Formats: sequence, structure tokens, C-alpha cells
Amino acid sequence: MSYPRQPASQQSYGAPAPAYGQPAYGQPAQQGYGQQQPPPQQHGYGGGAAAAPPPGYNQAAAYGTGPSYQAAHSQPNQYGGAVPSHMAGPSGYAPSGPPHGVDPTLWQWFQAVDADHSGEITATELQQALVNANWSHFNAETCRLMIGMFDKDRTGTIDVQEFASLWKYVNEWKSCFDRFDRDRSGNIDANELLQALTSFGYRLSLQFCQLCVRRYDRVSTTTMKFDDFIQCCVTLQTLTEGFKQRDQQRAGVITINYEDFLTLVLDTTM
Repeated sequence: MSYPRQPASQQSYGAPAPAYGQPAYGQPAQQGYGQQQPPPQQHGYGGGAAAAPPPGYNQAAAYGTGPSYQAAHSQPNQYGGAVPSHMAGPSGYAPSGPPHGVDPTLWQWFQAVDADHSGEITATELQQALVNANWSHFNAETCRLMIGMFDKDRTGTIDVQEFASLWKYVNEWKSCFDRFDRDRSGNIDANELLQALTSFGYRLSLQFCQLCVRRYDRVSTTTMKFDDFIQCCVTLQTLTEGFKQRDQQRAGVITINYEDFLTLVLDTTM
């Protein structure tokens, strides 16, 4: 469903402001993945059904969104059981007792990842611990991105408490990825990505999802692996937040000058 758009003002380059595809960016998240009845029409946004992010992330969002690292910080963590399939797992390291209040299983995982036993985990150490369905390690950029998201004291590393939040976040993304990897290939193609982004509340085209797959397809299979899926969705969410800050009228259209555009992109990619 589309909505009328007001004529865009001219940019400093003399060209009309870009329409950025369909004007809507999603609805307030609803609990669960099931399709919901469309809410009443709103100018610029609204229309299609918007399922919620994975369980545990029941928060409102004016635009599309995925699992929230704020929620990962605030929600209680639950651990136990076997090492998840996306973690390489301990290898002969005998852990000491966990700090007060830290789950023993999480503590074992943390010490397995903390290769130099410094009490802090770097992006390189995290990369060695996280694996995709084909047992390839996560790419370095995704690991650096996640460390930056959860490194609250800006040291470039994460401690065990920050690791707990990151671990919950990764597991939420894994559940989400598995839901939309309908053929159980361990990869997501453009059609599956479109279904995932639609469930997050985004209203984007298949052509855009094909572009995303080309951008994050590192092995020329026209699909993306789990780590690339995380990076793609987090980047999209961050860009959307930057767009939303500039879209004061929630019209789905902004006028932006050249330097502000560069700032928006570099803030997302650095």
C-alpha cells in the first residue's frame, strides 16, 4: 500500500530530494512473529503488517527494527545447556569460579573466548569464538561492530558483564535468522531477507534486498551467512535511526546537505 507524498524541496545540487523508495519505515513492534492486522493509516508510515523482533524485545519503534542491544543490556539473561551452534566452544581450558552474580555457564564461555585470560575480550578473540553454520568464523567487521555496541566504557574490549549482554543479543539474532532461513541452508537469500525485514517493520523492495545480499555476500553465492545478516540488519537499523532524526515530520522524505549525508554514512560505517 502506498501513500501520497508531498513534493520534495530542492537540494543544494539542484536535483529533487530522493524519495528513498516507499515512504513507510514500519510500525510499532508487536509481540511475536505472527502477522498483525494493519493499524490505522498514518501519513508517510503505516500500512503493512509489522511483526515484532524476537521474543524479549517488546519495545515500540516508529521505524523498522531488529533485536535491540538496549534490551539485551536490560533483560535478564538465561543460560545453560550445550554450547550454541554459533560458538566454537571451549578447548581444554579449565575455568576458575565465576564472579558473584555471573552465570557459571556464561563464565565458562567467557573464559573460553578470553584467550589471553586478561579478563577482557577483544574483537579478534570474539571472532575466533563465533562461527557460522559452515563453521567459518565470523567476519572481523561484524565482530568489531558488536564489540563497539556493547563496550559501554569505550575500552575497545568487553568484560564479562558486557559479554553477557552481547551473548544474549547474538542468541536473539540466531533465533531470528533460523526462523527466516526456511530451507535450512545456513544462509539467507534476498527473498528470505525481505521476509525478515518486513517482519521487523521495514517496507523495502525485493530489489533493495538483492542489493543488500550483493553487498554482504562475501563468497559469491547470492546469499548471506549469519554474521553478514547481523551486520546488514544492524547497519540498516543505524542508518534508519539517523534518517529518523532528520525526518521531523515523519514523512519518509528528508532534505540533507552533502556534509550531513557523509556524516550519516560515516557514523554508520566507522
